[in-house]
Amino acid sequence: MCLHFPQLLSSPELRSHYPMGTMRVLIQCLIVAAILFGVFSAIKRKKKILALSGMLLAVAATALGGASVPINGTLHNGPAIGLDWFLLDLLLMALIYVPLERLWPQYPAQGTFRNEWTLDVVYFMSTHLPIQILSFLVLLPATQATKYLGVPVLQGFIARMPWLLQFFLAVVVADIAEYFIHLALHKVPFLWRFHSIHHSSKALDWIAGSRSHFVDDTLVRGFILIPMMLGFSQSILMAYLIFVTLHATWTHCNFGPNAKWLEKFLVMPRYHHWHHTSQQEAIDKNFAIHFPWIDRIFGTYYFPETWPEQYGLAGEEIAPGFLKQTIEPFTRRKRTP
Repeated sequence: MCLHFPQLLSSPELRSHYPMGTMRVLIQCLIVAAILFGVFSAIKRKKKILALSGMLLAVAATALGGASVPINGTLHNGPAIGLDWFLLDLLLMALIYVPLERLWPQYPAQGTFRNEWTLDVVYFMSTHLPIQILSFLVLLPATQATKYLGVPVLQGFIARMPWLLQFFLAVVVADIAEYFIHLALHKVPFLWRFHSIHHSSKALDWIAGSRSHFVDDTLVRGFILIPMMLGFSQSILMAYLIFVTLHATWTHCNFGPNAKWLEKFLVMPRYHHWHHTSQQEAIDKNFAIHFPWIDRIFGTYYFPETWPEQYGLAGEEIAPGFLKQTIEPFTRRKRTP
C-alpha cells in the first residue's frame, strides 16, 4: 500500500533514506514468510483465525502487485500518515522482543496474544501513525521554550564534553525531568485520568507500554524535551529518543532473567513491573524510567526480591476500548479510592 500511495502513506523524512532495492526484497520476503508462518500456525494452533488472516493478507498483497509495484511521479514534502514508520517500528520491535519473551518469559502462561493485545496494537498505531501531528504537539512547546530559555554558555560547555558523557548526562536530565512529570501524573487527579490508561493493563509485555493516552504522551515527551533542548545537540537528542524507545519497551517486557549487579544502576523489567502492580505496598513507587537511584533519592524506591502477583488499577475501572478510553479522561471527575 505504501508503494501504491507513497505521497499519502510514506513519511517525507524517511523517503530519501530508503534503499529501494533492499526494501523491495524485504517486502517480498515478508509476504512469503507470512504464508509459510501462516501454514505452520494453522497446523499447530487450535485457533486458526490469526493464521488464516495472515495468509489472506499475504495473498492480497501479492494480488496488489507485491514488491514490484512501481512508484510513479515525483514525491513532495507535506502531511503524510506515516504508515511506513509504523510498520518498520512494529517489525523491528517484534523481531527484538517477541523472541525474548517466548524464550525466557517470567509468566509463560501469558503468551504473545494475551487478552487485550489488539487494544495495545491500536495504541501503538495511534502514537506511530500520525507522526506529523504527534511530532508537532511534542516538539512545538519545547522549540518555543528554547527561544526564551536557551543558555548559550551551557550549550557550549556541554558541547565540549566527550560524546558519551554528553549522552549519559542527557539521560540523567531526561530521567529527572520524567520523574517529576510522572509523579504529577500520579498525584494530580486531573492528570491521573489520562495516565491511568497506561496502568490499566492487567498483563505486561513489550507492546503493553504503548497503551498511553495522547495527552499523557504529549505532556511527558514535551516535559522531557524542554530541558534537554536547552543544552544538548540534535545528535544527542536523536540518540536519546532511540535509547528511550528501546529501553522503555524492554522494561515492560514479560522477560524473567535479571542481572542483579546491573539492577542497582539501571531500571530492569522486574523493577518497572512493580510500578505497574495493583498491590497496595507498591502503589506510587518506582517513578524513575532509567535509573533506580533517582527513586532512592526522592524516597519512592520499592524493590523486593519477588515479582508482582497482579497488575492493573487498584479499586478503579476504566471504559473498555480505545475510543472510550480516549474520551473518558476528559469527562471523568475523580479517582476512585
